[in-house]
Amino acid sequence: MKDRLYTWLSGMMLGLSLIMIASLLGFILYMGLGAFWPRPLWQVEDGTGKVYLGVVQGREYMRDVGRGTWDVGSGFTRTFYRIADREFYGTDFVWLNDHEVIRRTKPKDAVVVERLEWGPFFGFIRGIETPEAKISDENRLLPQLHEEMRAARARAKKIRHIERHVIGKLNDAMERERLALRRNELRYGLGAQGMERVRAAHEEAMRRLEERYGKIAEELTVLRSQDEAYRVTLATVEGFKKELPISSIVRVHAPNSLSWFGRLGVYASRLKEFIFDEPREANSEGGVAPAIFGTVLMTLMMAVAVVPFGVLTALYLNEYAHKGPLVSAVRIAVNNLAGVPSIVFGVFGLGFFCYLVGGTLDRLLFAERLPTPTFGGGGILWASFTLALLTVPVVIVATEEALVAVPRSYREASLACGATRFQTIWRVVLPSALPGILTGMILAMARGAGEVAPLMITGVVKLAPELPFDLNFPFFHLERRFMHLGFHIYDVGFQSPNVEASKPMVFMTALLLVGIVLMLNWAAIVIRARLRTRFQGAQI
Repeated sequence: MKDRLYTWLSGMMLGLSLIMIASLLGFILYMGLGAFWPRPLWQVEDGTGKVYLGVVQGREYMRDVGRGTWDVGSGFTRTFYRIADREFYGTDFVWLNDHEVIRRTKPKDAVVVERLEWGPFFGFIRGIETPEAKISDENRLLPQLHEEMRAARARAKKIRHIERHVIGKLNDAMERERLALRRNELRYGLGAQGMERVRAAHEEAMRRLEERYGKIAEELTVLRSQDEAYRVTLATVEGFKKELPISSIVRVHAPNSLSWFGRLGVYASRLKEFIFDEPREANSEGGVAPAIFGTVLMTLMMAVAVVPFGVLTALYLNEYAHKGPLVSAVRIAVNNLAGVPSIVFGVFGLGFFCYLVGGTLDRLLFAERLPTPTFGGGGILWASFTLALLTVPVVIVATEEALVAVPRSYREASLACGATRFQTIWRVVLPSALPGILTGMILAMARGAGEVAPLMITGVVKLAPELPFDLNFPFFHLERRFMHLGFHIYDVGFQSPNVEASKPMVFMTALLLVGIVLMLNWAAIVIRARLRTRFQGAQI
């Protein structure tokens, strides 16, 4: 009877846990994905004559303080609107009491203009100016603006290519010349024979690079001035006008006149931007592509670093070490490491990896760059190693359990056939224990991918202008700082200047982080299942 009761209680607790997890994921899914759906714009006028144009963000019931009761009819409702246009109103949001609203309409020609800076703009299109003509026909304004935006994207792409690739390569070449001169000065001394020729060659190379840089900068200035000639005039609901370069507009649509398929198109465009573009507006808008790349790369590097150390340690403890006080102390230490706060590992990683190991590498290999650190500061390499130390106890424990589960008869049969101890471990024990080792790696990846505290002091940043990977040799730049989805959630949710506007980004980034962890774990689980099928004799 007691066994059946305990079984039912265990099943109930498991079911309750699954319901809680599903509810949490469902809430994040609803709040995140729902934020990208285009909502109607409401024009609201209150009793004072003040007019607003905004999107409904929420409603709440307010108690009538004068009556001091929660009885039906004793309070009122108020609505939370996002009115945007912060350069005119000084705020993005406003509460309006519903009983004070005298008129509430949905103007068909109201548009949502998503900009590179200053957040969205809610208002009306009043005119378009190009070098060829000025357009003020209301029926042509929105289609013409869409057409001009496509041309503006092509111009912006050309400007961005010049800024990032052409000028970027010139800057890299100048930096290499400077470092080469500095390296020769440190190696041979300032007054060494032949240094004058080296300096002359350096100055000549720098002169050619600067001449080329000047020509490209002039070309870039012309392109930007041409781009500024394409402008659009917008107006708020109260008549305030503002001119914008068309190239500063990311997206524009009239939500009150969109069909269902039109709304779906806007939704897909926003979702694509979120996944593939860079962040903007202090990370509160735009995409999280650099954070996705940094999270995946760091997790994979951590897994590559932690598995060999964890497996070798477990092999020694289980296969080679004799039982005794020392081995018992090591096992106790490994178990205790699993309970150390993650920030302690971060402090250790900063002191050992960044300052000691990285600083030594800088002095030995990158002396010409000092005092600017190369490996002596935070970077994705040291962050990955720090998280590898954090998760190595998980791998050790899981690997030991997998090794113990391999039948002893396997070892005895291999040794009886003449194999050495190393051959037995390499060809018999490890393949049989591999599914269990992968289980430890899965647990380590699941924990490490979501850690934030150690990363804050070992390499993660709010915004990384350069990814750890690019097309410049040596392609992977492991000394660079990086973005991470977990830190992005913290930054947008708690450090953003506009927390209310950032909420959708928080939920979407959290959903994306969970999804990435699940995908990485799913890939490892599939590999483990195939290995388990291959080694059917394993008791794991």
